[in-house]
Amino acid sequence: MLRTKEQYHEKLSAMRPNIYIGGEKVGREDPRIRPGVRVYDLVFDLAQNPEWKGLATAHSPLINEEVNRFSLLPSNPYELMQKQKLIHLAARRAGGCIQRCMGQDGITALAVCTKEIDAAKGTDYHTRFLEFLRHYQKNDVAGCCAQTDSKGDRLKRPSQQDNPDHYVHVVERRNDGIVVRGYKMSITTVAYAEEMAVVPTRALTEEDRDYAVAFVIPPDTEGVRIITRPVWLRDNNDQDASPFCRLGVSDSVIIFDDVFVPKERVFMCGEWEFGRRMALLFANSHRHSYCGCKPAVSDILCGATMLAAEANNIAKASHVKEKLTEFASAAALAYSAGIAAALYGTLTASGVFFPNEVYANVGRRLTGELIYHEYNILTEIAGGISVTMPFHDDFKRGENVDELKKFIVRNAKLTPEESLKVWKFVEDLGASSMSAWYKIAGVHGGGSPIMETISLGMDYDFEDKKNLARYLAGIDEHLNDSKLRSAEPTMGLSLV
Repeated sequence: MLRTKEQYHEKLSAMRPNIYIGGEKVGREDPRIRPGVRVYDLVFDLAQNPEWKGLATAHSPLINEEVNRFSLLPSNPYELMQKQKLIHLAARRAGGCIQRCMGQDGITALAVCTKEIDAAKGTDYHTRFLEFLRHYQKNDVAGCCAQTDSKGDRLKRPSQQDNPDHYVHVVERRNDGIVVRGYKMSITTVAYAEEMAVVPTRALTEEDRDYAVAFVIPPDTEGVRIITRPVWLRDNNDQDASPFCRLGVSDSVIIFDDVFVPKERVFMCGEWEFGRRMALLFANSHRHSYCGCKPAVSDILCGATMLAAEANNIAKASHVKEKLTEFASAAALAYSAGIAAALYGTLTASGVFFPNEVYANVGRRLTGELIYHEYNILTEIAGGISVTMPFHDDFKRGENVDELKKFIVRNAKLTPEESLKVWKFVEDLGASSMSAWYKIAGVHGGGSPIMETISLGMDYDFEDKKNLARYLAGIDEHLNDSKLRSAEPTMGLSLV
């Protein structure tokens, strides 16, 4: 069933109030999280729009119905590219982070890893997971994923922490389920999600076996407390607010205080050897998602820079045109990396087609390294007006309105109203709480830069490059290129 945003709102309203903002317990109808809810609304609207049928929606062989693409497990390169295309489309409309990808990346990790654990350990996690996935797809669930633990002392392993709750862990095993405690942090969208996948955040040792736990529960489950930091723009409820102002995001610390998880929702419990695998499956799938959304952020910053240049009447200046090509390079290269990750992906035992880790990490790393530079380009071209302009209300009332209308125009081809909208957008995009969020999320979302470096160090074939150099230097007589012959893109699967 494809739900409407109104049906989604009804579900949120019925959930137990367990969100805290500034020490106050609130429900999910709180206006401070409404900008993030509107982003989820956007995805529901796309799925209802016949124009985007086949992109925002897809056929699920599991339930033999049309489902929201964010609940589909990709089974071939085409479906991975459709996922990336949908994220890119939706992120352009949301002004940035589309948020729903985390839920899909979470179920992707669970699907692949539960199958592998079952094969190695004789467990039945994958059967449980498929039953959950049927519920997830049939009810068009809006999900999220909670991976990042608070970690405590970074030099100590989970089992070595003075406070064991710095990582989510099992404190009791029962016939009907488990009880967990601990903290997760920087969890985006959990305040308005309907299901929450919880997965490990790192490699584990046998001493850490209690921390090898994965499960899915509703975020309003008894014992769960969500301390939320909403990010929104001050005029998001203004009737004249721009589309960018009306959308936002919320991040949360989640406290699991002796939370019971039913057995049918437990998908890892003690299999410490798979902690790293589960963590990287989510992270690498999410980094592929970034190859869709981060090019959209580059598009948005590029467009805003062009508007600022036009408003300053310098659009034809050579240095402006040169700067714009830097946005083009970042967006096109990152998006291309996502396509390559899809084409060179791997079909796993679970039936999930998983993106190539190297190309997914390269795309994510490129955009993370460039995000502050892209904002700097906007600042260079726009000037200081984004932080020195009078408040918006000064342009609406008072004795200075007529003079301010003259003041704000720098290019006679633009009206005062158009000029004000340009500079207000530049302020909202480049000098606000949202812009600060996007800069830091651009660096750390999907994992810190060092984690991408570690992934590339593990997955990239450096030895092959040394062997190439040995051949060209005349040290070795023959060059073995068999890996190049076997590393063909997966073109045999449906790409139509």
